[in-house]
Amino acid sequence: MEQDMTKGSPFQLIVKFMIPIILGNLFQMLYNVMDTIIVGRFVGVKALAAVGATGIISFLILGFMQGLALGFTVLISQRYGAGDEEGVKQSVGNSYLLTAIVIVIMTVVSVSGMDWLLRIMKTPEDIFEMSRTYITIICLGMGFNILYNLLSSTLRAVGNSKTPLYFLVIAAGLNIVLDLVFIIVFHMGVAGAALATIASQGVSGLLCLIYIIKKVPLLRIQKCHLKPDRVCIRSQLALGIPMALQCSITAVGAIMVQTALNMLGSTVVAAYTVAGKVEQLATQVLTALGSTMGTYCAQNFGVKDFGRIRKGNRIAFRIAAVYSVVALLCLEAALPQLVGMFVTGDLTEVIYYVRIYVTICGLFFLPLAMIFIYRNAMQGCGHGFIPMMGGVVELVCRAVVAVIAAYFMSYTGVCCANAGAWFGTGLFIWIFYRRMMKKLERQQEQLQ
Repeated sequence: MEQDMTKGSPFQLIVKFMIPIILGNLFQMLYNVMDTIIVGRFVGVKALAAVGATGIISFLILGFMQGLALGFTVLISQRYGAGDEEGVKQSVGNSYLLTAIVIVIMTVVSVSGMDWLLRIMKTPEDIFEMSRTYITIICLGMGFNILYNLLSSTLRAVGNSKTPLYFLVIAAGLNIVLDLVFIIVFHMGVAGAALATIASQGVSGLLCLIYIIKKVPLLRIQKCHLKPDRVCIRSQLALGIPMALQCSITAVGAIMVQTALNMLGSTVVAAYTVAGKVEQLATQVLTALGSTMGTYCAQNFGVKDFGRIRKGNRIAFRIAAVYSVVALLCLEAALPQLVGMFVTGDLTEVIYYVRIYVTICGLFFLPLAMIFIYRNAMQGCGHGFIPMMGGVVELVCRAVVAVIAAYFMSYTGVCCANAGAWFGTGLFIWIFYRRMMKKLERQQEQLQ
């Protein structure tokens, strides 16, 4: 089920490859969404706020790990595009080795420092213990999360975006069942939600591993491929570390936003949590489009077809532009129904806060799409530094707005933090993407 993206219609390839990723992202999102819905309905608003207050921490830690995993697999995609099968196997083996080492380190660091981080973020006292319980369990099980993300990224690197989807469907269904059992039957509260999440992620990762061993000879490695290769490791770290730092830098800005939000009380935190889930639901298409362009550009970079890379990115931008308008209109129309999925009772106040967030951020979906498309395109071409600096730009933009919002105790200001960060970063990434393409084309002309 591997797919060569160096030949054929770019539009058809992008759409065909993207659809399974969209569905996969939606099912992966179900892990946290179902936690949110079931916790909000069966445990209470404070428990919902506790889960929401740790979402940024999860993004900080797991985002760092996922950035590493994605960076490690860029080299796999480039070597696959170039037809280097032995190089693919060597890259896979070294990505496994590097990821295992980092998982151990990150688990120890995150669990030991969690209390301090929650205090720094001014987590409200009435949800502090529940927040600590939930995020500690998530961190202890991060290996299960990364197992799936690494293996699914490896499959996508060789053009297979369908198989990870199938396993996510199974895992999402299992997550819902375990949520209901742990929370409703065994009354485990937020701890049950966290355990259900990591157990489901473990199952999806294990299924990916079994599939690779049995069905994908190209990715089936031997002991010799686990031997550290200096060139391979250097390349993977050169891509993985900037991508990981980029995610972490973005998360630091989000933590500043969450800190400003926590000062407004647990009710507003709960409403913002729901708004964030609604926004994530709407932007899964843009996330998938970015992932698609990472693989598309990496494979075409392997054969040095820069004109095809440009054409594919133009198509991706047009898709994103149309989708951004449609998504905002649909969200505004369906907002009461979406909010009702998460909380019960009088929804007037919650809908009020959610609508402010969705309206402000929805107007900036296209700049967000530009970040996903051009950042992944640059990473696929082996350029990790500028995407990382894009994370710095995002941090600065988000932090400035968050500090102002905290000073004035303004919820609207908190909502503007994401929009401002998307606009500034999208413009920055787009400018440097154009510069990168011109430089690559000049280098190619000089060699001819």
